[in-house]
Amino acid sequence: MNVLASHAAESSTETPEPFSVSAAVSLQERRYRTIKSGDTFGVFDHGGDILSVPGGTDGLYFRDTRHLSRLELTLGGVQPLLLSSTLAADNVMLTSDLSNASMSDLGVAALEQGVIHVQRSLFLGDAACHGRIAVRNFGFTRHRVRLELRFEADFADLFEVRGMHRERRGDRLPAALTPDGVTLSYCGLDALVRSTRLAFDPAPQAVNGSGAVFDLELEPGGRATVFIEIAFGSGAASRGPCAAFLAAYVQAKRRLRASTARAATVSSPHEAFKETMCRSASDLRMLATDKPTGPYPYAGIPWFSTAFGRDALITALLTLAFDPALALGVLRFLAQEQATTFDPASEAEPGKILHEMRGGEMAVLREVPFRRYYGSVDSTPLFVMLAGAYFHRTGDLPSLQALWPNIDLALGWMDRRADAEGFVRYQRSTEDGLANQGWKDSYDSISHSDGSLARGAIALCEVQAYVYAARRAGADIARRLGLQTQAAALDAGAEHLRQAFEARFWCRRLGTYALALDGDGQQCQVRSSNAGHVLMTGIAAPERACQVARGLLHARMFSGWGIRTLASDEARYNPMSYHNGSIWPHDNALIALGMARLGLRAETARLFEGIQASAGAMDLRRLPELFCGFPRRPGQGPTSYPVACSPQAWAAATLPAFVQASLGLSFDPEARAVRLDRPDLPGFLDGLTLRNLSLGGARVSMVVNRTPGEVSVSVIERVGDIQVVTTN
Repeated sequence: MNVLASHAAESSTETPEPFSVSAAVSLQERRYRTIKSGDTFGVFDHGGDILSVPGGTDGLYFRDTRHLSRLELTLGGVQPLLLSSTLAADNVMLTSDLSNASMSDLGVAALEQGVIHVQRSLFLGDAACHGRIAVRNFGFTRHRVRLELRFEADFADLFEVRGMHRERRGDRLPAALTPDGVTLSYCGLDALVRSTRLAFDPAPQAVNGSGAVFDLELEPGGRATVFIEIAFGSGAASRGPCAAFLAAYVQAKRRLRASTARAATVSSPHEAFKETMCRSASDLRMLATDKPTGPYPYAGIPWFSTAFGRDALITALLTLAFDPALALGVLRFLAQEQATTFDPASEAEPGKILHEMRGGEMAVLREVPFRRYYGSVDSTPLFVMLAGAYFHRTGDLPSLQALWPNIDLALGWMDRRADAEGFVRYQRSTEDGLANQGWKDSYDSISHSDGSLARGAIALCEVQAYVYAARRAGADIARRLGLQTQAAALDAGAEHLRQAFEARFWCRRLGTYALALDGDGQQCQVRSSNAGHVLMTGIAAPERACQVARGLLHARMFSGWGIRTLASDEARYNPMSYHNGSIWPHDNALIALGMARLGLRAETARLFEGIQASAGAMDLRRLPELFCGFPRRPGQGPTSYPVACSPQAWAAATLPAFVQASLGLSFDPEARAVRLDRPDLPGFLDGLTLRNLSLGGARVSMVVNRTPGEVSVSVIERVGDIQVVTTN
């Protein structure tokens, strides 16, 4: 991500990023319910309300603009009591059960608490939110109840919601009223008019620019239903809210079935793990946005519900075994958006892969640099890495041939960026850009052992590993395309980098690879999780790689819940920071894949158990973007990070990656085989069922069981020419 929770700089030379999240309300404190469809997402409280709280995040958002900043329901002028709140396991529908507080009905009769039941249902469709409010009278007498909806649209840019101040804004336009609703509009400084249309069925007794009133006549046992459609821009209501609700819900379920059928699934008799895997799969489906180029996972809600290069690439890598179509969608979209010219303002350079794309008013006006922003050093090698991994997973040479010009451009960018030793470094080309451009992109994430920040053009350890893997992947693809000379040059470049990396990054004092080299070539001798990413690429000497892996499970790094981003004995360690001691699930997943590559099954299982325990203790059994790095203690769950996105794509991809790592799962397209290399299961799992693993049009399902002393694999379904090969 390109943001962090802002905190006071520790010296006058340390300036936090101007784009940091400084929202005043903790997402954990409010325990929001979030739903998404396409370019629309909603942040609600448990009752389905959108509360207008200073510094709050509540709202309905469309393309980086908050199109509704308030939606509050009252009965008889009183907020109803929350009975329960359920986000469906498939993430489609938010359902809240409510009841009346003590009040009077419109006939001034006393109405005791708990007589009126309200079931409120909300879900998102294309550029719209659909709602149904079902009201029932459980009393013995007739009641006339006033239901009121209060609403507002501030049309705040997402960066304003995150805490940025704007000197000037556009103009709110007069509300346009109709008998069944109202349209609220805003003309931005970019001259674009953004609109929110609220339509009701039945038509309200009264409606204005801030509310709608319904007087409901309820006989004993009687029912009444109010439908609401909230549409953005050109997505205005056409069929009426009731018909739109039903049609959009059917469409949402059809899309869900299609995306579910595309990917393999993992289940288990272990109930908590089954639930966490189900939520992970649902989160990935919800965050995947259909583009003309294929499915593309938006990074996370609320701050990052848009296309990010690094996040999508890592998400696709972590889920590649189960959903290769997602990887192809990511590759095609990023190829389409690959930079072809130099533009210092957006940090674009020919061949570079996108970091972030925004469509809000502030991005259009360049008040933030992220309309199309290329300020990441790792997206480009990760793009080539994913292309190579996709080919090894599927054998889909025609797609790689179509992508080869983009792969070649990306490899050329790495060559041009490399210094005399072969290291790929970053240094921002504009003061508006990100100071740090690896995955830990907060301003204070790259430091020396005394806590001083690294300066100059920085070479990160994991980026060199990605570049090494990218060159190896590029060489493999080039050979398959008949480009033998280029393949040999790429292999030679990878080997040169490997030797230079071992010579310059290994830190004997720490027994691990240095976090980075600064602009003067000095090691940042800091124990960090970055070194763990090196393990999955093959750049590290095996004996050193094993030493790194075991060091990551020392108490200074491993909290019991997961591996911290920074060791607890480092100068900048802070378990509540964004990148200097917190725990990121995707970070742990990449490390686990590296451990499995080294054959460290016990270490992988230990890490798997900690991450699964973390997920099991979280709201909705959902892994968030990150959580705090405090040690695990009996009877206590992990400590939440206040403004962590949840759901977050690469966090949702974490558990599938752990399954792959534990089973040693790989694919051999030429042999038409699914391979399990020394499969193992952590102690908390007795068995797994993997369904619909696909390869070349064929598919297979299997059961993996752990018994004392061994793990057995049984095929339960096979369609087409495909085999399962297990190596013990």
